[in-house]
Amino acid sequence: MNLLDAAAVFGAGVAAGGINTIVGSGSLITFPTLVALGYPPVVANVSNNIGLVPGSVSGAYGYRVELKGQRERLMRLGSASLIGALLGGALLLGLPESAFKVIVPGLIIIALVLVVVQPRLQKWLLARREHHSPHGGPWLWAGVLAAGVYGGYFGAAQGIVLIAMLGIALDDDLQRINAAKNVLSGVVNGSAAVLFIGMSIFSDTKIEWPVVLLIAVGSAAGGQLGAKVGRRIPPLALRAVIVVVGLVAIVNLLR
Repeated sequence: MNLLDAAAVFGAGVAAGGINTIVGSGSLITFPTLVALGYPPVVANVSNNIGLVPGSVSGAYGYRVELKGQRERLMRLGSASLIGALLGGALLLGLPESAFKVIVPGLIIIALVLVVVQPRLQKWLLARREHHSPHGGPWLWAGVLAAGVYGGYFGAAQGIVLIAMLGIALDDDLQRINAAKNVLSGVVNGSAAVLFIGMSIFSDTKIEWPVVLLIAVGSAAGGQLGAKVGRRIPPLALRAVIVVVGLVAIVNLLR
């Protein structure tokens, strides 16, 4: 890796850390950058996942005020993210490299539809709910598990999927929901990273550690920037940003 390549990877890490904290889909910046630089898709995906873990931690810390009072909720939903991430990571190492090109665009489209209709759908659901669960109930747990599988497998736009489901299932402020999304995304990335590192020790799974380091430093800085920008965005504008990022993600994946 020459100096120009290193600068490109670092810059992509900063951008991904910021976008992941605000919305999600940061991997759609770092992953294509690594592939364009010649790294094999699975190697790029694994190295990218590990590198983005500090960005997830940084973004969650940046939203620490909005996380107050959510500990029990995140403990419950975090268990779903942990299990899902390990399942998704195992699928990544076992399925063909081309599989996500078919699966991911469809998931992003569904997530964007949910984000757009979330206010009305949430109002409809709450009006028919006899007992509101502050944790979203078993259906949200199952949805977070599925999002964890997806996040452990590829990860791009898992934030969009999570914020859509959390926004529908929870009667809470969008910024607090976004803070919870950052924690759950961090659990997914961290769990998958541990799996990938373990597999690299006991199998031929390859990790490009210089890439990991550059993305890690960049995403950590980007996470703090994203937290400062994200909490100042009004709910309607935040939904618009989510939709735009999701549409860009679909276009990039379908190229």
